[in-house]
Amino acid sequence: MSTTETAIASAEAHSAHNYHPLPVVVATADGAWMTDVEGRRYLDMLAGYSALNFGHGNRRLIDAAKAQLERVTLTSRAFHHDRFANFCTQLAELCGMEMVLPMNTGAEAVETAVKTARKWGYRVKGVPDGMAKIIVAADNFHGRTTTIVSFSTDHEARADFGPYTPGFEIVPYGDLTALREAMTENTVAVLLEPIQGEAGVLVPPPGYLPGVRELTRERNVLFIADEIQSGLGRTGKTFACEHEGVVPDMYVLGKALGGGVVPVSAVVSSAAVLGIYRPGEHGSTFGGNPLACAVALEVIAMLRTGEYQQRAAELGEHLHQELGLLVGGGAVEAVRGRGLWAGVDIDPGRGTGRQISEKLMDRRVLVKDTHGSTIRIAPPLVISKEDLDWGLEQLREVLRG
Repeated sequence: MSTTETAIASAEAHSAHNYHPLPVVVATADGAWMTDVEGRRYLDMLAGYSALNFGHGNRRLIDAAKAQLERVTLTSRAFHHDRFANFCTQLAELCGMEMVLPMNTGAEAVETAVKTARKWGYRVKGVPDGMAKIIVAADNFHGRTTTIVSFSTDHEARADFGPYTPGFEIVPYGDLTALREAMTENTVAVLLEPIQGEAGVLVPPPGYLPGVRELTRERNVLFIADEIQSGLGRTGKTFACEHEGVVPDMYVLGKALGGGVVPVSAVVSSAAVLGIYRPGEHGSTFGGNPLACAVALEVIAMLRTGEYQQRAAELGEHLHQELGLLVGGGAVEAVRGRGLWAGVDIDPGRGTGRQISEKLMDRRVLVKDTHGSTIRIAPPLVISKEDLDWGLEQLREVLRG
């Protein structure tokens, strides 16, 4: 057996089969490239589902982490530490908000947003106890906890995990009429991805997000934007909501906030919303730890320059122009997305998304499939135009084959 086969066989024998990874075993990585245990190099066109927006081994982030590792890594929230206040202040400023509640993973942040919306609904809006409702969109992906899968429409993510958490209303994504009809006096929040990632990089119709913003204001309902994948530069702006001039009541952030170095997530909102918490009502031992804050502070500093957003916008325009040329030729049915993020619907006659991903892997390009014959393309924002073009040429060659 090869080194790759041995490693995969060991993983299959001793780990739960909750993922179906491509048969590549990565050993090192730098920028937009990864090298496997056999010494083969691959172009990373997934970037850890946007967790690696700034590339593998980004020197600024690694140096920030190393420096903090020598000082202190964890205090728990039982004590203050000297990076916490600065992290909360700067992240709030980046978001144009007032307060931050740090967690670790995206799912934790979504759970925090759900709890926050409910508590706000009871304490501020005056919804009767136990009656709060949150409206979500069909085909959403917000995580995999029992509460979150309770409002998923993905059968694989949801099946056999009941009983399910009540209190959620599911409406079609992009449908303002359905959203309006679903609202009641007990609605406390609308939770949406500005661009649905797992569903295939679905961009809502023009005017949808502004319509959601207007409707939620009218009905005294919180608008929660899950920007875990779409935020922090991926779409060509700091937040995907900015493309339509929308500012939600609450951002849910994760993935790229930790720079692909450590898990960092956060809920960011106003004092009127996050100010409802009192000690003991919510928490996390590792949330807002010194190491996480140090790395996230460097991420925030990098985003402040605007260079990564501009790079995503410029390379993203090129990406979508090149992918658009593939539509209508019998191989690609549709392309969606924004910035350096695209969902590509392959003609099922050419193969499933998994099969296309495996063929690209054989040509040293790594992407990931979702929902049948769709593949997702989301390279690190630091990718060069030359490398991006090379990756796209490999896709064209696979589709020709």
